[in-house]
Amino acid sequence: MDYKSVVYNAARDGNLNRLKLYLHCNKGKEEVSMLVAAKTSGATPLVIACRNGHYDVAEYLIEKCHADIEQPGSVMFDGETIEGAPPLWCAAAAGHLDIVKLLISHGAKVNSTTRTNSTPLRAACFDGHLEIVKYLVQHGADIEVANRHGHSCLMIACYKGHIRIAKYLLSLKASVNRKSVKGNTALHDCAESGSLEILKLLIENGATMDVDSYGMTPLLAAAVTGHNHIVEYLIKLPHLVSKKEKIDALELLGATCVDKKRDMVGALEVWKRAMHYRYHGEGPPILKPRAQPVPAYDYVVEITDPDSLDDLMADPDEMRMQALVMRERILGPAHPDTSYYIRYRGAVYADAGKFNRCIELWNYALDMQQSMLERLNPMTQSSLFSFTELFSFIMGEEGKHTTRGRLVPPVDVVEILRVFKKAVKEVDLGSQMLEKMPNVERDMTYLTRVLVITLHLACLLTRMLEHHTTTEGIKKEIHKAVYDLVKLRIRARSGRTALHLACCRDAALLGRYPACQFPSAHLAEVLLRVGADPNVKDDEGNTPLHLAAMARPCPANIAQVLLKHGAHLDLVNSSGDTFTSLLKGQQVHELVNTAKYTGLSCAAARIIQQFKIPYKGIVPAALESFIACH
Repeated sequence: MDYKSVVYNAARDGNLNRLKLYLHCNKGKEEVSMLVAAKTSGATPLVIACRNGHYDVAEYLIEKCHADIEQPGSVMFDGETIEGAPPLWCAAAAGHLDIVKLLISHGAKVNSTTRTNSTPLRAACFDGHLEIVKYLVQHGADIEVANRHGHSCLMIACYKGHIRIAKYLLSLKASVNRKSVKGNTALHDCAESGSLEILKLLIENGATMDVDSYGMTPLLAAAVTGHNHIVEYLIKLPHLVSKKEKIDALELLGATCVDKKRDMVGALEVWKRAMHYRYHGEGPPILKPRAQPVPAYDYVVEITDPDSLDDLMADPDEMRMQALVMRERILGPAHPDTSYYIRYRGAVYADAGKFNRCIELWNYALDMQQSMLERLNPMTQSSLFSFTELFSFIMGEEGKHTTRGRLVPPVDVVEILRVFKKAVKEVDLGSQMLEKMPNVERDMTYLTRVLVITLHLACLLTRMLEHHTTTEGIKKEIHKAVYDLVKLRIRARSGRTALHLACCRDAALLGRYPACQFPSAHLAEVLLRVGADPNVKDDEGNTPLHLAAMARPCPANIAQVLLKHGAHLDLVNSSGDTFTSLLKGQQVHELVNTAKYTGLSCAAARIIQQFKIPYKGIVPAALESFIACH
């Protein structure tokens, strides 16, 4: 019987009688200690009992079984796994005051933390458990311990809208203007969440209008999220908000009305007010800065004439472009919302069948991300992936009608090339960034994903080589672009190269419009043609041919392409497997003519290995590695 699971399940379900039966049925102290310390699904019996509120079980485990009250475990809250959570944290987060008192009475450390440096007090503040907050503070909890992101107890109470906890923490002189790692304050948090009462409370207690790492004030944060009531309250506080800040907030709020709320009338109203403050408010007029018109925005220039605002109602498309222009001017290109709404507007155009407008906007957003964000950023990955889906859809639906009746046009190979080159740049600079990191900090996950996305774009390009509209000049450019990727000699996760991934079924992206299937013979053909090594090995000694065999079933065309370009049929991987031995449900002669691709040198190497003929120091050094891998 698996006593460990039985004990865990009893603790999880609060079945004290079953727990007693299995823990003290002819078991010695050592075995009991082992069972209460064992983890199932990442948690000990005490951790799961505290998480689920089973007081009698927790009390029994502590007092009778001497369970370690500090031993942490992994628990689920709101669909998220919390790693390294001590029992006290679990009880506080789940709102079980009686268990909190039990643990503290037995000496639990009140400021113990999870792996992300969250304390039991912060956990109680998150879910609004005021009585637990008070009890923890009375027993020495530090109200200023922040998590790894620098979010304090006051910040999380403000963000979650727990006004009674916020009042209590402020009565204890909690730092009202403390900043997180990204520079936001508690005032930012309640501006984003829309809690006006708490915002007023913070201001009464000395909160100031600081900026975060994106240059955002709480006022702009409220405008971005569309909390009109917060904006209206703050712009009436001249000691906190300048005239320019008031104008920016109203213009940004109008942009939010357009893109997030789809409220064109509301947008015009706040833009008119902003225009009035700009030109007729107190003090000298504040003129709008002149900016170079952007092609992606259809060369729209921001309106400076109040009378022209009404004309926008007759042209919703221009109104949407005005919103994008304003947002970029106010937030700047580094703010994630700037590129997010550019991509959102592009997606709306794509849904309407206006693919060229979508592509222009998405390219503009991608350029912005690549110039402002760190390499391999998830937002950049998302943009590149969206392009693969869009191009795949167009290629798969060409000549058909969209749901809105528009005819899907042929894909423009020049546009795929344009994005592919940007993807290669991301792979290159991302790889350079990782090479500068210590090995222990080097995570290949993001580089692998970007490389896979890049290969899918390459797959789309290589499909176009046989298209009758593709000119010789474009064909050469495609080969040159793929060569630029191959010459980087990038190694992704598990030491796999671009050719490995092209021959691997695991590299297939999960998209709605899979125009390319992996393994891809036509992609492998081009990679080999521009210099990819057909016999290169990954960290497990697998060549691209090995990975093709593991595709199950192995496509005959991929094996033939690799062998035609010099792949060795009988190379062994680290486990001693060859292409032939890895095939499941297939015979090698069904795929390739083995006689055609078996050379005398390979046969000789196999004989030497088979009969264990000494060769090191006898054959030329260059041949030793050749023999060793057969």
